Amino acid sequence: MRAIELLSEINSIDSYKRYGKVSRVVGLMIESRGPECSIGDICNILVGSTKKRSIQAEVVGFREENVILMPFSNVKDISPGSIVEGTGKPLDIKVGASLIGKVLDPLGQTLDGSLATRGLTSVPTEQEPPNPMNRPPIDEPIEVGVRMIDSLLTVGKGQRVGIFAGSGVGKSTLLGMIARNTTADINVIALVGERGREVREFMEKDLGEEGLKRSIVVVATSDQPALLRMKAAMTATAIAEYFRDQGQNVMLMMDSVTRVAMAGREIGLAIGEPPTTKGYTPSVFATLPKLLERTGANDVGTITAFYTVLVDGDDMNEPIADTVRGILDGHFVLDRNLANKGQYPAINVLKSISRVMNQIVVKNHKKNAEKLRGILATYMNSEDLINIGAYKRGSSIEVDEAIRYYPKIISFLKQETDEKVTFEDSVQQLNQLTEKGE
Repeated sequence: MRAIELLSEINSIDSYKRYGKVSRVVGLMIESRGPECSIGDICNILVGSTKKRSIQAEVVGFREENVILMPFSNVKDISPGSIVEGTGKPLDIKVGASLIGKVLDPLGQTLDGSLATRGLTSVPTEQEPPNPMNRPPIDEPIEVGVRMIDSLLTVGKGQRVGIFAGSGVGKSTLLGMIARNTTADINVIALVGERGREVREFMEKDLGEEGLKRSIVVVATSDQPALLRMKAAMTATAIAEYFRDQGQNVMLMMDSVTRVAMAGREIGLAIGEPPTTKGYTPSVFATLPKLLERTGANDVGTITAFYTVLVDGDDMNEPIADTVRGILDGHFVLDRNLANKGQYPAINVLKSISRVMNQIVVKNHKKNAEKLRGILATYMNSEDLINIGAYKRGSSIEVDEAIRYYPKIISFLKQETDEKVTFEDSVQQLNQLTEKGE
C-alpha cells in the first residue's frame, strides 16, 4: 500500500522547469517574458558568465504578457536576456527552537553565518489570519515589567498595541526593556529599515544578553531592497505564528510598521499603482490589516504584539498612524515633551489607552488606575496657572489634591531601564499611592 502511495506522489510531481528571459529593468522593477507563474511565487534570475549564480526575486504583478519581479538583492548583475527560472512556490522559511538566540535576515538565514538545522520546519511567510470564531476572548494580563504599563495600561495575552512616537523619543529602548522583563515564553523582534549601526547597538545595549537568550531577531536594514524590508515583517510574523501554534505565549515586537508601509509604497509605485494620501498606494492600506490581524490569540496559544509607529513631526493623525490605530487594540503615545523633562518611559498616560484593560483587571485595580488618571488630568489642566503662580491654594479641592500628589505620581511613572518591576509590585505600588497617598 505504501509503495502505491509513493508511486502516486511521484507521478503527481511536475518534472518540468519553467523559464523566462529578462526584457526590461527600470529602477526596482524587473520585467521578463515568462515564466509561467503566480503572484507571490519566487523566481531565480541566473546571472554571471557561467549562469551558476542566481538572484532571488518575487512575482509582484503582470503587465500585458510580461511578468513583473522585485529582487531580494542588488540588480547590478542582471543583463538583457538573463534567464528567469520559476520555482512555482512562494517563499518558505525554516523555523524551530534552535533559532532562539539568533539574528536572522528576512529570508530566515542567520546573519552570523552559523547553521541552525535541528528540528526545523518549513512554513510560508504569508499566511491567513486566524478564523475570528477561533479567537478566544482576552481575559488574562501579561506582565511586561514596565510599571506604568502594567498598572495603568495593562496589556492582555494576545493583545496588539501600537507605540506611537517621533524619532529619538525612546521606542527601541522601551522595546528592549519589555523584551528583557516580560513573562512571555519567547520574543520575536523585527527590526525593519533600521540603520545598520543601530542593529548591534540594540542587541547589546537595549536587548542585552538576558533578552537575546529567549529571543529571535529578524533584521532588514535601510539599505536593503524594499521587498526585503517588507519580507522582514512577514518572516517575523510567521515565526511568531509557528511558536503560537506550539501552544506558547509569544511576544512579537516590530520596529517599525511605518517602514513596512514605506517599503510597500516603494513596491506599489514601482509596479504602477496610483499614489493616494501622502503618496501611499492602495495596496499598502490593504496589506496592513492582513499583517496586523495575523497576530493575537488562537485556540492554541497567543501572540502579544507591540508595533512601533513613526509619526512625522509628531502628527498622530498622519495616514499610517491613523490606519494602524484603528486596527490595533490600544496605543501608547510617547511624548517628546516628557522625554525632554527626563521622564522615562516617556509615555503620555492621558493620551494612551489599552482597550482590553477593563476586561482583565480586578475592580480595585481599575478604580485606582482611573483615580490616578483623574488626578493627573486635573493637574495638567491647571499646570500653566500653577507654574506662573496664578493659582491660589484653596481655590479648588481637586487642584490642591493634584498638586499634593503630582511629585509622587511622577516618581511612580519613572523607571530606570535596568529596573525590573513585577506585575504584582506595580499594582501594589499603584494601590498604595492612590489609597494612602504614600
